[in-house]
Amino acid sequence: MAVAELSPSYTKTHLHSSQLSFLSTRLASNSRCTFRPLPRTRKAATISCSVAPNQVQAPAAVGAEDPKNKPECFGVFCLTYDLKAEEETKSWKKLINIAVSGAAGMISNHLLFKLASGQVFGPDQPIALKLLGSERSFEALEGVAMELEDSLFPLLREVIISINPYEVFQDVEWALLIGAKPRGPGMERAGLLDINGQIFAEQGKALNAVASRNVKVIVVGNPCNTNALICLKNAPNIPPKNFHALTRLDENRAKCQLALKAGVFYDQVSNATIWGNHSTTQVPDFLNARINGLSVKEVIKDQKWLEEEFTEKVQKRGGVLIKKWGRSSAASTAVSIADAIRSLITPTPEGDWFSSGVYTNGNPYGVAEDIIFSMPCRSKGDGDYELVKDVIFDDYLLKRITKTEAELLAEKRCVAHLTGEGIAFCDLPEDTMLPGEM
Repeated sequence: MAVAELSPSYTKTHLHSSQLSFLSTRLASNSRCTFRPLPRTRKAATISCSVAPNQVQAPAAVGAEDPKNKPECFGVFCLTYDLKAEEETKSWKKLINIAVSGAAGMISNHLLFKLASGQVFGPDQPIALKLLGSERSFEALEGVAMELEDSLFPLLREVIISINPYEVFQDVEWALLIGAKPRGPGMERAGLLDINGQIFAEQGKALNAVASRNVKVIVVGNPCNTNALICLKNAPNIPPKNFHALTRLDENRAKCQLALKAGVFYDQVSNATIWGNHSTTQVPDFLNARINGLSVKEVIKDQKWLEEEFTEKVQKRGGVLIKKWGRSSAASTAVSIADAIRSLITPTPEGDWFSSGVYTNGNPYGVAEDIIFSMPCRSKGDGDYELVKDVIFDDYLLKRITKTEAELLAEKRCVAHLTGEGIAFCDLPEDTMLPGEM
């Protein structure tokens, strides 16, 4: 799903004294500026300024330079407004820091503008975007930042670009981990698990070192369930409950197929659950789903369609889209990330729930512990969630949950060297495809 390739080597950016002098001369004499060195291993520095809106001047473009000589902040975002100086910002909330990896990729290209416009966190929530790329994608990352700059989003107060996760994750409250290596021709799933697992192990360590202690982490890069587990295991200072693997797109696809079959608009479909892994073993749950408040089985009486065609359509929707479109599902993935965030910061409607891949310890369903498994969740809108207890199971559902659980346990054994649990041993039941793979 995500296509940006990340690199283990980092560019450390810094401001030259000439650039500092240039910026200071462009600010009005009555503005308030402080030079703040960045902590720990970072050699970069930022300028934090308080200026009235009519005093802001964007620094002129610096000539073509090595990315290592670029300032950490980007363009006009190097000038930080004093929110109290603007009448319209008096009712705004405290700024939040959001990190996005794979920020030069197609999914991010759709998502970042949703975040910056206020569609996700709200029209009174200023944000800082911290964008993580790779050496190969750094120029594209600059292009993304330029487009954000040109869009004049009032709520977007800061943009930082870097290929160093320790810079990007500093003090972040949300980490949207999209970047991952795509599965290439002839690559076994075990190989993909190892390559991407190393990326997420490193990012977990960086989050553990510098992120907010209550950071919420949503892993999109595939295989997202096990990548989320690896990230979690490398971040022992962050609550395990804060890690999510994205299965919201699968839920949205399930709702769409049920609505089409029932002849209703998709907003009439509720209580849809995706159980298990984000792979073709995932289990779209029609037993607990509802249409217009009625059980799906009361509305759609074709049991064979539900068990076979519906399930397969949801599991393989991504692959079909690639055949039609020639590329993976970037826009709908970005929408589902936004949906997933809103589900955590907005109270869940009474009686409904949403799907997310979360840590299984203490779950009420009998699912094996110590894996990331998609399950039904509710939220009070505080960024946290609780698992739904009032669900029912039948033999069909339990059999398929057992199959996807076995796959995740096998994936966990395959990455034991990345989770601190010893020597890896790969005994994957079968080389199942990820949704969207050919």
